[in-house]
Amino acid sequence: MESFSLILAIVVVTALAFDFTNGFHDTANAMATTISTGALKPKVAVAMSAVLNLVGAFLSVEVANTISKGLVDETGIRPEVIFAALVGAILWNLVTWLVGLPSSSSHALMGGLIGATIASAGAGAVHGDVLVTKVLIPAIAAPIVAGLAAMLATRLSYTLGKKADGKAAAKGYRTGQIASAGLVSLAHGTNDAQKTMGIITLALVAGGAVAPDSDPPLWVILSAGLAIALGTYLGGWRIIRTMGKGLTDLQPQQGFAAQTSAATVILASSHLGFSLSTTHSVSGSVMGAGLGRKGGIVRWSTATRMFVAWGLTLPAAALVAALAEYVTGFGDWGTALVAVFLIASSAAIWKISRREVIDHTNVVDVSEEPAGVVTTAIAAVTPPPAGTVTEDLTATIPARVAEPAPPATTSV
Repeated sequence: MESFSLILAIVVVTALAFDFTNGFHDTANAMATTISTGALKPKVAVAMSAVLNLVGAFLSVEVANTISKGLVDETGIRPEVIFAALVGAILWNLVTWLVGLPSSSSHALMGGLIGATIASAGAGAVHGDVLVTKVLIPAIAAPIVAGLAAMLATRLSYTLGKKADGKAAAKGYRTGQIASAGLVSLAHGTNDAQKTMGIITLALVAGGAVAPDSDPPLWVILSAGLAIALGTYLGGWRIIRTMGKGLTDLQPQQGFAAQTSAATVILASSHLGFSLSTTHSVSGSVMGAGLGRKGGIVRWSTATRMFVAWGLTLPAAALVAALAEYVTGFGDWGTALVAVFLIASSAAIWKISRREVIDHTNVVDVSEEPAGVVTTAIAAVTPPPAGTVTEDLTATIPARVAEPAPPATTSV
């Protein structure tokens, strides 16, 4: 059994707290589209997602090894550095959850670790090649690949289903959505729970509790899986609302295409050891599915806020973590001060969130946001779905008949 110091125990508890926030922050990745299309009831959806997150945590340790062995030089890392990194990641998760933005928990953790490491040991302790190839490039490529795949899959679904009975097809796609949502949840556990495993293993190595280059111990895998599952079950309803209704309006065909595309990208990246953001993958696939349907829209004002949050995640978490690392450098009282700040800030954010409670009872109730200039332009040149023109004409003919005929005019 590993020998634990007090600071190491604090780091492990804080890491599991981050894993918990990761769970409720990223529940939307798996279940937002399933809930928004009515394929599953909200509480059933998050319960299913929680179980599959736990199962997924046991499928691989490749991403955990990327974090614990590859991103930073583990020989120069103290447990206090890991603690500071987690502080930056947790606070960013909570702030973006409060405003309902689906930012990346993965990149918050990466940013926190990079910022704390640079503050402690200098930039040379960060492995730049691993950062670029296994973090930054996947961050850019994932939403693009998942979005294109979802857009093509959506168009294919509508093309193949033109002659199918509408109600029967919708029911079939909702069933497919449940399966694909389960696949995303499994992939989320495989990718995201491993990040906490990696950070705890790195702390154990830094504290001398396990040998360098060790794989995560079984208790680490189990505890990380349980923490993310519990967070998932409680549900990040604010972000579910944004992902399911605020970004675009999805029909069952689109939801199925979006989730299947995202799950494929996430599982492939987990196998390769890429520390991929499930948020980026799912958000990209949702936007791709929105654009894949004729007459579909993407609310670009919401998407723009989301892109800004993505761009700020790494530097914001890194800055907070670097400041936390600086304070912990003053000794035990510095570490205690950072811990008090983390608890007080988390409590304040929670109290603010109670001003507008969003839960499973109102998660699909969202006011319509203007589509914006880009979406309006796309809709203007996109043929409407079959039946729309006829319905519109039928609705307007009586009004036109009732109007008096205009006086005759002669053109000159």
